[in-house]
Amino acid sequence: MASGAPQNSRRMACGAEITGFLDAFLQDFTAPLSPESPLPWKAPGAVLSQEEVEGELAELAMTFLGSRNAPPSVAEALTHEAISQLLHTDLTEFRKLPRQEEEEEEEEEKPPVTLLDAKGLARSFFNQLWEVCGQWQKQLPLTAQTPPRQWLVSIHAIRNTRRKMEDRHVSLPFFNHLFGFSDPVDRAYFAVFDGHGGVDAARYAAVHVHVNAAHRPQLPTDPAGALKEAFQLTDDMFLWKAKRERLQSGTTGVCALIAGKTLHIAWLGDSQVILVQQGQVVKLMEPHKPERQDEKARIEALGGFVSFMDCWRVNRTLAVSRAIGDAFQKPYVSGEADAASRELTGSEDYLLLACDGFFDVVPHQEVAGLVHSHLIKQKGNGLHVAEELVAEARERGSHDNITVMVVFLRDPQELLENRIQEAGDSQAERRSQDSPFGLSELEIDTTQ
Repeated sequence: MASGAPQNSRRMACGAEITGFLDAFLQDFTAPLSPESPLPWKAPGAVLSQEEVEGELAELAMTFLGSRNAPPSVAEALTHEAISQLLHTDLTEFRKLPRQEEEEEEEEEKPPVTLLDAKGLARSFFNQLWEVCGQWQKQLPLTAQTPPRQWLVSIHAIRNTRRKMEDRHVSLPFFNHLFGFSDPVDRAYFAVFDGHGGVDAARYAAVHVHVNAAHRPQLPTDPAGALKEAFQLTDDMFLWKAKRERLQSGTTGVCALIAGKTLHIAWLGDSQVILVQQGQVVKLMEPHKPERQDEKARIEALGGFVSFMDCWRVNRTLAVSRAIGDAFQKPYVSGEADAASRELTGSEDYLLLACDGFFDVVPHQEVAGLVHSHLIKQKGNGLHVAEELVAEARERGSHDNITVMVVFLRDPQELLENRIQEAGDSQAERRSQDSPFGLSELEIDTTQ
């Protein structure tokens, strides 16, 4: 009975937090939106393809609910329920008739893409969200009351000296809530996307890669393969959007899915993820750069070339050899991701995901020391460690956009205490080895 008390207390606190949010939300939004009512949040563009609807509405809901200070687990669960209900309705009323030039383009593509009115969909979605909140206020689902695992994720991103901010990042610690997974495997998803030539591709990847991964049938059995397929599908979707809207941008990206006790990663280009385990950096991946011999050989076999112009570039343009988008450089710049998996033992400290604006100036082997120094200064508080890492990269001369995400796998206070203990043990061992009688130097001095 006593052992269950803390869990019951957490469940009650979780339920009270959700109820408080729902009460406040419905006090502000007392009725559905009328056709004339302004949208409470900006619609995602003018039109959406059928396959873009779920990702774009999920992004709309998460940003809107986040602005209302919804707890992340609640936001993801509400988003899933509202989208699921909406997608079971007839969406043909939102169909947009294609313009003549779109019809001509569709003739070249099979099957043709059905475009839907984004503003109309957004209005209908907000009304569906209002209905779900009302349903939950009357009867809160048991699944929503289950206290989720708590994650500490430190994120910081800056435009730096660049004219525009083209990075995007995603943190979904309650992945199962967003997609309605009911199996016993906890899942959390984190990603960083580094755009170039505009932000469109990076934003698109940040909205759709995790949705595409969630709907891969092999996700429960082969998460790394699902992530890899999700990158390719997102690239295909964006290339069609880029053709339709005449977009030229591209993006590198790296994502991490923690499923139970296994880490799965996938990446394109030179955004990277590293793992720190007991204070030591573990290399998980090799970034895709044109100067890599296998990448250079692949590009040349396709008829392209790699040359040095302030750095190694594909066809004298891009400094990365794989990316989502970059339609004008396909197939030389590939949309095929690499993926890997690693079992977690419980001794891992944290993951660090970042774009090249960070890794170009901060070597992997220095990350653990920088994080440890921050934890010492902050007495074990890791909430702002990403901010300090970004500042370090800027001080070292990075002019690029910089995004850093640190996902703690253990309590940073525990990490700090362990490192201090290890340092003390190591120092005592060295002193013992230096003494001819097996005593520390301090002990020898005292006894003389």
